Amino acid sequence: MPLVNAKDMLIKAMEGKYAVGQFNINNLEWTKSILLTAEELKAPVILGVSEGAGKYMCGYKTVVGMVKGMIEELNITVPVALHLDHGSFEGAKACIKAGFSSIMFDGSHYPIEENIEKTKILVNTCEVLGLSLEAEVGSIGGEEDGVVGMGECADPAECKQIADLGVTMLAAGIGNIHGKYPENWPGLSFDTLEAVKNTVGDVPLVLHGGTGIPEDQIKKAISLGVAKINVNTECQLAFQEATRAYIEAGKDQQGKGFDPRKLLAPGAQAIRDMVKTKMEIFGCIGKAE
Repeated sequence: MPLVNAKDMLIKAMEGKYAVGQFNINNLEWTKSILLTAEELKAPVILGVSEGAGKYMCGYKTVVGMVKGMIEELNITVPVALHLDHGSFEGAKACIKAGFSSIMFDGSHYPIEENIEKTKILVNTCEVLGLSLEAEVGSIGGEEDGVVGMGECADPAECKQIADLGVTMLAAGIGNIHGKYPENWPGLSFDTLEAVKNTVGDVPLVLHGGTGIPEDQIKKAISLGVAKINVNTECQLAFQEATRAYIEAGKDQQGKGFDPRKLLAPGAQAIRDMVKTKMEIFGCIGKAE
């Protein structure tokens, strides 16, 4: 199956009261683990790529080639979108040119007028090319590729201004944070989420910072219109902890040569286990059948 844009899968998710998972990728092992799990569970999936990850993996064309090749070689039949995560204006244009099927332009750190202006240009481009486009209003807490947000809640009126441009999906800050959540985190602002949903109507909403949000809050967010949930930090932690445990157990062939296929296998399996757990919570298992 070729790469698809995310529009149809998110509309189905919103109508069916479940969410599609976006799992960020940073290398071959992560990508393979996520694709195999999605295929096993018959779940649609979005592969997220930050600008930093794109650079690490030798550029956006390399990422596109790797993902398309894996879809073919692994016989992946579920819908897969390749999505730029928290992209700059120039990064969005570069990913469009490279062959991504979905783009996020994060203009949340600009004045709303500039966010609107830049988003509108990309809406027109994505419509012509058949790509899905995510925009953001209200900064997400934490740091993502050098963009630091304090977790501000979005202004519903500004959300409507962006939604009315024709974006496919909207990320609205509702107190969510990238990375680990502090112990004193007050939780998601469902009042803000409800107000945004009532204002933007049928536009699917996106919840960033899916790592560490309690299951009950995730499910409530889905019931209020969230159709896409991003997970990145939890992928990093799962891979890191499993790899460290493998090395500390003395199984890394120290003194006997280095075999990355064996060293990275536990981390890859940890990601598969984590993705399966998240997909169960999101309710998207079996939705690609």
